[in-house]
Amino acid sequence: MDIFLQALASAMTPMAIASIGLGALIGLIFGSIPGLTFTVALALALPITFSMDPVPAIGLLLGTYIGGMTGGSVSAILLGIPGTPSAAATVLDGHPMTKQGNASIALGTAVIVSVFGGIFSLIVMIVSVDLVSRVAISFGPAEIFALVLFGLSTICGLCGGSLIKGLISGALGLMIMTVGLDTIDGVQRMTFGSVNMMQGVNLLVAMIGLFAVPFIIEAFAVKTSMPEKSQRISRVKAELPSIGLLGRNLWLMIKCSIMGTGIGAIPGTGGAIASFLAYDHAKRFSKKPETFGKGNIEGVVAPETANNAVTGGTLIPLLSLGIPGDPATAIVLAGLMIHGITPGPALFMNHAGEVYGMYVAVVLAYLWVLGLQLVGIRLFVHVLKIPRELLAVGVLVLCAIGAFSIRNSVFDIYSMGAIGVAAYVLVSFRVPITPIILGMVLGPTLENEFRTAMMLSMGDPEIFYSSPTVLVFFSLALLVIGLQAVSEFKAKKQPKNEVKADA
Repeated sequence: MDIFLQALASAMTPMAIASIGLGALIGLIFGSIPGLTFTVALALALPITFSMDPVPAIGLLLGTYIGGMTGGSVSAILLGIPGTPSAAATVLDGHPMTKQGNASIALGTAVIVSVFGGIFSLIVMIVSVDLVSRVAISFGPAEIFALVLFGLSTICGLCGGSLIKGLISGALGLMIMTVGLDTIDGVQRMTFGSVNMMQGVNLLVAMIGLFAVPFIIEAFAVKTSMPEKSQRISRVKAELPSIGLLGRNLWLMIKCSIMGTGIGAIPGTGGAIASFLAYDHAKRFSKKPETFGKGNIEGVVAPETANNAVTGGTLIPLLSLGIPGDPATAIVLAGLMIHGITPGPALFMNHAGEVYGMYVAVVLAYLWVLGLQLVGIRLFVHVLKIPRELLAVGVLVLCAIGAFSIRNSVFDIYSMGAIGVAAYVLVSFRVPITPIILGMVLGPTLENEFRTAMMLSMGDPEIFYSSPTVLVFFSLALLVIGLQAVSEFKAKKQPKNEVKADA
């Protein structure tokens, strides 16, 4: 108890509180700008911590991480352009809510459920860090492959009205992912002799192109009348979700928090997988699944709860085993080690005070994010008052800067434009583009874990059906695909029956 009180005192100093608040603000800004993710913000914030005490330093990094994870929803909801890969699923219902004049309620709901998911995962981490870390570390390449394959099956739930179009879209994402040098053998794939193509297509560049460029093209191609603009502006106001709305979605928030925490605890997964799985779960068990993609608030609650619950989940293997789950937590790990804190089994014996200080810092970071977001809603929604043409120019400039800053490559700007034009054509043919992102997000992990498993088993496929965990995930994937196929068959058969009845 004395150690906890000392940690609480060190985390509640003005320096620590200010550092956490600064990190949350930096994360929110970088997370809300497409291309400038919180990973970039963490890399820039890390040198600032060198001369700081351990608790304020780690608080700054955690605040940046948490603020960035939450900030991705801002541009996803307002512009339909996810600021981070984890917010890609939020676009599906968040942006339609903006078109309906409900931008404020979408933003307010997103931040509140984000805080709920983050605090929930922190509590789970505190009470079960050892147990969850043992389960997570027991996942070998075959188990992770099966989990990711199950995640890939959620394409069926994102395919809109045609399963075939959804699968084609997902296959395109997997194909784009293979461009460049093979990470294991170093073999060139689909580079067509181009040196620039050897670096591959970056996920963030593709994501910006898929979501931002169609928005820009449409802004200049479709003229919005003045009455429509006036009506859209008149609907802009600050609004928060009611207690009743949150109460109706409480069970969904709890389930998605558990899902996000569990997935975050498995190294190599991350917020994007958690958010898409949570979105698919919400749609599959919703009383009104046909409203998803048209502005259903559950489509914002599920992914935002899950991707923020990942933040606590990723800290479980990081603290207990010293294994970072994604690039962002790898930078947090570097910050810990710079200040003489080495994660691992002995962490809680040697640095208990710092660990408890980190727990308090996470809570303070979410309080900062909650305050900044609630105050910022009044400012964020005014983006909708900007004429679409001017907004499109600003988005184009920010996206070009974001795409270039990822790898300092002009080729990435060209890639963004080419992918964006292709996405606009696909949308015009009613081919969903979200499965492309899902294919690109899950593709590298799917391939690497499959090949690693095959190398460990010396080419024996028995490794994929000798584990009960693998069989469970395979069965779930088949079940999801089968249910979607049956649902689509019934949907196509129903109009035919109605025509016969009318005849």
